[in-house]
Amino acid sequence: MSDAHPPVAARPADPEAVPQIAPQASLLDAVERLADRFRSMPQSRLLAAVPGHASRAAAVLALVRGFAATALALEGEPPRAVPDAGAFAVGDQLAVAGHDLAAAAAGRPEVLAEALAAVAAADALTA
Repeated sequence: MSDAHPPVAARPADPEAVPQIAPQASLLDAVERLADRFRSMPQSRLLAAVPGHASRAAAVLALVRGFAATALALEGEPPRAVPDAGAFAVGDQLAVAGHDLAAAAAGRPEVLAEALAAVAAADALTA
C-alpha cells in the first residue's frame, strides 16, 4: 500500500474573481513599494518640497488621508481625521491606509484602479 496521494487537478480560475483580485493585488504591491521607499528615505528628502506640497511626506500624507476617507465611506463609517504623525511615520501610515482601502474596495475595480493611479502619481511626484 502506497502513502502517495493522487495528484489533485487544478481548478480553473473563476473568471469573475480574476478582475477583482488583480486590481487589489496591484494596489497592494504599489502601496508597499511606495511605503518601503518612504520608510528608507532620509530626512532631507522626506522634508524637501515637491510641487503642490510643503514636503514629500506631506504629499504622501495627503494620499493617506484620501485613502482613509474613501475606505471609511465605502464601509459606511463617518469620516475621521488621520493625524500627522511626522515625516518618519508616513510610510507606515501609507501601508495601513492602502491595506484598509484595498479591503474596503474589494469587488470595486473602479475604486481600486483610481487608488492605483493615485499611488503612481504620488510615486512620480515624490521621486
